[in-house]
Amino acid sequence: MRVMGVDPGLTRCGIALVESGSGRSVTALDVDVVRTPADMDLAERLLAIHTAAVHWLDTHHPDVVAVERVFAQNQVSTAMGTAQAAGVIALAAAQRGVPVRFHTPSEVKAAVTGSGRADKAQVTTMITRILGMQEKPKPADAADALALAICHCWRGPAAERLAQAEARAAAITASRLAAHKAAGTPTRSRVAR
Repeated sequence: MRVMGVDPGLTRCGIALVESGSGRSVTALDVDVVRTPADMDLAERLLAIHTAAVHWLDTHHPDVVAVERVFAQNQVSTAMGTAQAAGVIALAAAQRGVPVRFHTPSEVKAAVTGSGRADKAQVTTMITRILGMQEKPKPADAADALALAICHCWRGPAAERLAQAEARAAAITASRLAAHKAAGTPTRSRVAR
């Protein structure tokens, strides 16, 4: 599976491509950081990020795009910019029929370090080890994009199977309720009395 990991941001947007092998083996195929100056018009910054995403999607043909979910940040303007960058990435993927999955920072940290509270240095160290890199990826946005892709390689398939099972269970329950209603038979409540 080829996963394009994205650490969204307006000033620096990390983008990486990782391919999973058997077991937990992963290989980094490409990594970069898209930079836009803070004094550039917002629409132009978003266009630059979108253009880079389109190039990556059309060049690498990932199976899925893993994007960091904007969870909580102290500055509203930073959170807004991050969300806007994530939005144009998701748009570019959706226009090409590539599924987009979002992962929280703590989920990514837990996947690659074993702790959802790991700091950036710990994440970067583990990414370097996992990928067998000679040097740590720089800047941190590049390491975070790689971490997102690896997180999805390792957790995405199981999460997809769980979501499909939940959807099937919900469909079966809805079908049974509809059959009971059509037949005029009461449904039993499973609440203890």
